[in-house]
Amino acid sequence: MRPRHLGGLATLALCLGCASGPKPAPAASAATPPPGASPSSGLLNGLPPPKVVPPVTNDPRAREGFARAVQLAQAGDVPGAERALGEVLDRDPKLDHAWTDLGVLAERRGDLNAAEKHYRQALALAPDQEAAWDFLGRLLCRQGRAQEAQQLASARCVASPTAAGPRNALAFSLLELNQPQAAETEAKKVLKDDERNVRTMQLLAQAYFREGKYELSKLVLENARAVEASDAVTHNLLGATLLRLKQRPLALEEFRAAAQSRPDFAEARNNYGVMLVEAGDFDGAVRELEAAVALAPDFIPARLNLGNAYRGKAELAQADAQYQKVVLLQPALADTYFNLAILNLDSELPGVDTVERMNRAIAYFKTYRDKGGTDDRVDQYLKDAAKGIDREQRRREREKKDQLRKVEKDKEAATAASKPASKVSDAPAPAAKPPKGSKPASKLSDTPPSQAPAKLGTGDK
Repeated sequence: MRPRHLGGLATLALCLGCASGPKPAPAASAATPPPGASPSSGLLNGLPPPKVVPPVTNDPRAREGFARAVQLAQAGDVPGAERALGEVLDRDPKLDHAWTDLGVLAERRGDLNAAEKHYRQALALAPDQEAAWDFLGRLLCRQGRAQEAQQLASARCVASPTAAGPRNALAFSLLELNQPQAAETEAKKVLKDDERNVRTMQLLAQAYFREGKYELSKLVLENARAVEASDAVTHNLLGATLLRLKQRPLALEEFRAAAQSRPDFAEARNNYGVMLVEAGDFDGAVRELEAAVALAPDFIPARLNLGNAYRGKAELAQADAQYQKVVLLQPALADTYFNLAILNLDSELPGVDTVERMNRAIAYFKTYRDKGGTDDRVDQYLKDAAKGIDREQRRREREKKDQLRKVEKDKEAATAASKPASKVSDAPAPAAKPPKGSKPASKLSDTPPSQAPAKLGTGDK
């Protein structure tokens, strides 16, 4: 059976999600998946994990302790880095950025309560610190507390109207609450006083994107890229915007730049992987998508896309395994069942009987519809699966008849070989008849050839 190609384009989701663990959100653009791939969530506009920010201090021992903490964090020793920062804070507990960094490390090891506590401590010391507002706002939104983040940031904006940190956090929370026009208004207030604020430009671009103003979004992001060329978030957002503008080659380059700039940016690795799937570079796609899944194991779109990439490489067992993991993580996601149905319908899965595969495909298509799937090709695919079962059963019937005929022929041959040979007669063979028209030979005399017959006399005197 020939591979199924999507008649339409796969959904690529945008997510303004925080740090890690992004969630699917409104459609951003579209890309063609590999042959047989199903509609799946794809491109995400998330944010990379927070970076450690150096504290401002004149104490050489505090700077030395911070440098050691950064080194340990980069080596993956988060507990060691936390201890080093703790020693720095023991010397000077008023280093607000050190508290922010402690929150970043707590977030990396999954202790979100501790992270929130540390971010709030940093803001207690420096109420307008941009990094602490950014990280706290993202953390609250990640936990489904966008309304709380909005209220917190709004209150600070009243107290400090020109501060960029709380107003950016306010714009971010408004985007999470699906209020792009309000977010646009807040971002413009910051840019009026600080036109080179890259974080604010990113927020404004996302507001424009949500409003469908893609050319404006592109313009703002290109300005942000001019200010800070290596910012991964800018590259990632610009890639999604270029897709909306149908500039796919340029979008691929932006996603590549984002992934290379921040290898720990799960959304960027996913997005680059999706584009590589579309380009047919399945080896590269698997590399990027495996990295995205390793960075965020509960990253549903990345797992779904990884399954598609494995399928493109004809690594069918691995594709099935990724789809099954998505089913465990998010059983209500309809697209996964579509992928599993197509995989069984079109692929020779190792160790799986053909009729069983077709029956699985039918069952997965029905589950897809039960979960709310509406792809209108399912009816034809169900017919294809039923035809596949019928074709396989008829093939088996022919094979069975051929086998029975062979057995019968072998039996006849064995019977013939077992009969005794006919007895040969001792009588002489009859004389051969002369050829037609020839004379018969004279009868041979019984007289010995050495004795002449007696001559009849005439009488003697």
